[in-house]
Amino acid sequence: MPKINLDALIPREDFEISGNKTTAAQIASLSITDLSNNFFYQLLRKPDFQRETNEWDAKKIHEFVDSFIEGDLIPSIILWRSESGLIFVIDGAHRLSALISWIYDDYGDGDTSRVFYEDNIPDDQIDIAKNTRKLIEKKIGSYAEVSNASSENESLIEHINRANNIGVNAIQVQWVPGDAIKAENSFFKINQKASKIDPTELKLLESRKKPNCISARAIIRAGKGHKYWSNFSAENQGTIQNLAEEINTILFSPQLTTPVKTMDIPIGGKISSAQTLPLILEFVNQVNNIPIKFKDILDDDTQGESTVNFLKNTRKVAWRINSVHSSSLGLHPIIYFYSKEGNYKTASFYAITNFILELIKKNKLNEFTRAREEFEKFIINYDYVIQQINRKYRTALKGLPYVSRLFFSIIDNINNGLDYKGALRRTIETSEFNFIVLLEENEGVDYKRKDFDTESKSAVFIKQALENGIKCKICNGFIHKNSITIDHIERKEDGGIGVVDNGQLAHPYCNSTFKN
Repeated sequence: MPKINLDALIPREDFEISGNKTTAAQIASLSITDLSNNFFYQLLRKPDFQRETNEWDAKKIHEFVDSFIEGDLIPSIILWRSESGLIFVIDGAHRLSALISWIYDDYGDGDTSRVFYEDNIPDDQIDIAKNTRKLIEKKIGSYAEVSNASSENESLIEHINRANNIGVNAIQVQWVPGDAIKAENSFFKINQKASKIDPTELKLLESRKKPNCISARAIIRAGKGHKYWSNFSAENQGTIQNLAEEINTILFSPQLTTPVKTMDIPIGGKISSAQTLPLILEFVNQVNNIPIKFKDILDDDTQGESTVNFLKNTRKVAWRINSVHSSSLGLHPIIYFYSKEGNYKTASFYAITNFILELIKKNKLNEFTRAREEFEKFIINYDYVIQQINRKYRTALKGLPYVSRLFFSIIDNINNGLDYKGALRRTIETSEFNFIVLLEENEGVDYKRKDFDTESKSAVFIKQALENGIKCKICNGFIHKNSITIDHIERKEDGGIGVVDNGQLAHPYCNSTFKN
């Protein structure tokens, strides 16, 4: 089931924040009254290194809220109080956020979330929130309905019973003693036991002050949400937010819906996918030549300049992949980043990014453009070849240089007069790629299905859309709505004018550089 984004409900804060020390007593349990009481709720914080609160689906939120109401045994919440009096959640952010979402009717689309994300909430997040709300209201009832249930109305007996329960039930609280270092160590120790942190998330948490991690966090939320860059100068903060928003738009606009019924899909897949943050981080790392194990070799960014440079470099390559910038190759997402069934292929995104960086480094963009029509036929018909390379070298990242070498070989063969099939066959005759096995058409396809599912519906659309797809009139490669330019057939320098009969659709790079 889709995961619910509750990240806005408990704000993040730096452990080292200063302020007037509180002398308030430590509570032994946490009740609904505490969470609905603004005095306590306003003190709640997550550490700035806490993972995003977006791992639970609607069913799990419903089950937890129901368990609380019924008085079932719930693991203790672990808290730590800072010198300033703020109360940090060391363990239990999802549990607390689930209750808070019910209390304030905010499942990622409410007032708190909208303020937090500055109204920049993806449509699929809103849809997920609405479906969650429907489930909760059907199974339990809204918090307002339950808490306001009156004994005068016998038809609301279930709500009255729930109201009586939440008035007395509470979650036990444990407190971490000691300073901020002790609290941070406790967090990582606790969160690597019962429910391990995703490896990418752990990398981001432990390296949260590195410029690549700040960049990835900024991009995924388009510069909105918690600002991991808030200690930088106002100028750098503004630049980071603007760059992140622009990169986010290039990668994830227009939003992806399934089944696929349009050629206008994003190059980065679904923004709400669990694979999106790892994809963004790896994209930032690839572009900035940062190795996988960067923790001990990449310095923290204390001023913001490094993060700004990382984002500028990332934008430059994002421009090159698909945009209206004059450097853009305008790679069509449906050709390069999706399967024939409309599934997003993260490995292909990494491979194409690495390939583009190599094209730039070797000054072979024109060679690619000359071979592009046949090369795209190869990508469409032999997408499984990349999978075979990745399997041989065990991971997509380790296979990147070999995929690029395969691409260069095919392009060279095409430019030497072969079609895409001949170019591939000649390439796999070499010792480096003789492990590649070409499959028969439709090999492995399951013909037993009677009804169309999401993938088969997408496949039908994609197949027919490609048969009639709009192409660049210069290179004859497919063209995407985000990278359309209008080219003068007869150049302006040669007297050409801006009339319909003298115009044609072209990729920005073909129009601005290759043609000239």
